[in-house]
Amino acid sequence: MKVKAVPVTGFAQNCRIIICEQTNKAALVDPGGDADKLQAELAALNCQLEAIYLTHGHLDHVGAAKQLAEHFSVDIIGPHLDDKFWFDALPMQAQMFGFAPITPFYPTKWLNHGDTITVGELELSVRHCPGHTPGHVVFYHQGSEQLIVGDVIFQGSVGRTDFPKGDSAQLIESIKSEILSFSDEVAILPGHGPNTTVGHERKTNPFISGRFG
Repeated sequence: MKVKAVPVTGFAQNCRIIICEQTNKAALVDPGGDADKLQAELAALNCQLEAIYLTHGHLDHVGAAKQLAEHFSVDIIGPHLDDKFWFDALPMQAQMFGFAPITPFYPTKWLNHGDTITVGELELSVRHCPGHTPGHVVFYHQGSEQLIVGDVIFQGSVGRTDFPKGDSAQLIESIKSEILSFSDEVAILPGHGPNTTVGHERKTNPFISGRFG
């Protein structure tokens, strides 16, 4: 599985382009903004967009999803239904985050724990990891040992829980029960900042060890 990170918006959110190298089919994960930039990246990679997948409903992760879905005639899939209230609140989010006005939209399909998503011949498993938001999901590709985690965990840190319906205890439980269930070699691809590994975070992340939080 080939994955290219494209930072978007003033929040430097890592939109991910997933590419199946056997079919040249692609998916976008968390296109938070800068639709023109993402269209140009897809054109440069000469791949065919199949779907848009969302880890959670915060605007810096979903802001360009509707525009791109309409442009490419693809579905928006995910996150979990428990994040619907964030999609209801997209106009409020635009004001809160300083984005251009946006009207509510909704995924074609919500995801559940244990679901599978596809990109060409690739299959990624879905895990529900609430805490940063109640409907947050992550995507894991076993063949390449890559885990796309949105804002659940970062290098040396974890997702914020001070937004509506955030829950710090639930977030740490999600990390321990889901993220840390993977082997140390698995790459963590977060929504902001550099990539890391499960092993590195297991050993050094102060939020997991209980030194913070």
